[in-house]
Amino acid sequence: MTPVSKIELKKNRIRAFFHTLETEKKEKGEISEELQKVEKEGMEYIQLKLPVERITDEFENNLRNKIENKIIRANIREAEEKDLDIIKDIYNQAWLTSNTPFRPIDVDTLDKIFKDPDTIFLIGKIYGRDAAFAILDFEGPNKEYAIFAGLGVIPKFQRKGLGTIVGMACWNFIKENHPHVKELRAEVYKNNEVSYGFIKGLGFEEFGVKRYRKEDFED
Repeated sequence: MTPVSKIELKKNRIRAFFHTLETEKKEKGEISEELQKVEKEGMEYIQLKLPVERITDEFENNLRNKIENKIIRANIREAEEKDLDIIKDIYNQAWLTSNTPFRPIDVDTLDKIFKDPDTIFLIGKIYGRDAAFAILDFEGPNKEYAIFAGLGVIPKFQRKGLGTIVGMACWNFIKENHPHVKELRAEVYKNNEVSYGFIKGLGFEEFGVKRYRKEDFED
């Protein structure tokens, strides 16, 4: 598996977005001033981090207190290959409500990510229904960075604490299986205020901004 598979999810989203711009220009002859700026300057993502040393028992208890009265019970499991259709459906539902350029994901793209040995998929089930997912990617020379490559909740269960439960499950998985991890990282599209607020609510802090341009994802 080549390193390029690690960015396959973002590549799919951003390629599709720029393709949409090109299609809109051909059909309408023009695009909005805001989209012209995005096409020229790229898509801006806010980079966030959470050093592991900050995740104390008190920190974890504070997160639990935020959600204990919102969700009766949620079961978290590590996904298997047979679950990719489920993750695809959750992903496509979740991203429809985000303020992020969106195109549906397909199982083939997810399969490439799933088969990367440094990537883990988790699924959250509530009231007997699979309703959330998370994708963790381990990067760095010694795999010391745990990246939240994707986290989504279907609209019905958004803002009810399920995302936080999945986030905590990710942390527990990291503690048990990757104790050498020094820092958690995530990135959020600049206009996606809901996701930004959620990640900040988990204790992450900004450390930079990165722009992705069309040419960054061309083979």
